[in-house]
Amino acid sequence: MAGPPPSHAARLDDMSSISFRSACKVFGPDPDKALALRGDGVSKDEIRQQTGCTVALDHVSLEVPPGKTFAVIGQSGSGKSTLIRLVNRLIEPDRGDILIEKRSVPAMDKAALMHLRRHDVSMVFQRFALFPHMSVLDNISYGLKVRDTDPGVANETALQWVGKVGLAGYEDAFPSELSGGMQQRVGLARALATGPKILLMDEPFSALDPLMRREMQDQLMALRSELKITVLFITHDLDEALRLGDRIAVLKDGSVVQHGTPAAILNTPADDYVSALVKTLQKPTILTPDGT
Repeated sequence: MAGPPPSHAARLDDMSSISFRSACKVFGPDPDKALALRGDGVSKDEIRQQTGCTVALDHVSLEVPPGKTFAVIGQSGSGKSTLIRLVNRLIEPDRGDILIEKRSVPAMDKAALMHLRRHDVSMVFQRFALFPHMSVLDNISYGLKVRDTDPGVANETALQWVGKVGLAGYEDAFPSELSGGMQQRVGLARALATGPKILLMDEPFSALDPLMRREMQDQLMALRSELKITVLFITHDLDEALRLGDRIAVLKDGSVVQHGTPAAILNTPADDYVSALVKTLQKPTILTPDGT
């Protein structure tokens, strides 16, 4: 079987990393007032009552190492999905900055942002987000064709990815004819077919049954190791974060309460909230010798 497209062959030191610099996001009519109240120690609930605003992210600063998987974990409403959408500017920050290869994403003009989305960053969504009227092959080749790749090259690349994610023979099938796990394989192949440097994954496996979820985790780890891309992975499952992440950040109420290696999260939780998350583990978690 043919290998991945040449754009995946870059060395590790050519990979992108992501920097969040005091990133803030408020949903509502008066972000400045909401953030000022938050700075005075007012709770999110009180701020919402006083201003009608929801503080989704409160001065988040994180460094995502190049070529690694960085897992972000938190309960519903912690801000983790908002965080990942700042990277490709599906959501605009109210304060702070987000950098990719030292380039400010909020400062990008329309052309630069379009290039980022089409060439450098891909995203896999929780609910698959496949085009129902397109075949497996057309879904996977979509991103390539949007950026005017020759149709023959786009289809050949898509065929390679059909095989790489274990869907050979389903090229002409439609999403409605596939299981949930197969649909997510299509979503993963579509995201990787464009040769991105960064892969954003927003709870991509949460809708799958435990066995299929484990299989998809295994496939992601194998592909990440082969392609040496940077992965920002959002999850509410600490076991999944510990298994996939080279580093982990824990969010609560829009703020980072701890970040570090899986071993640090597991063995030295920073506060009662992280301790409670650790206690939810259903079985011992095996870490590699370097604690990742």
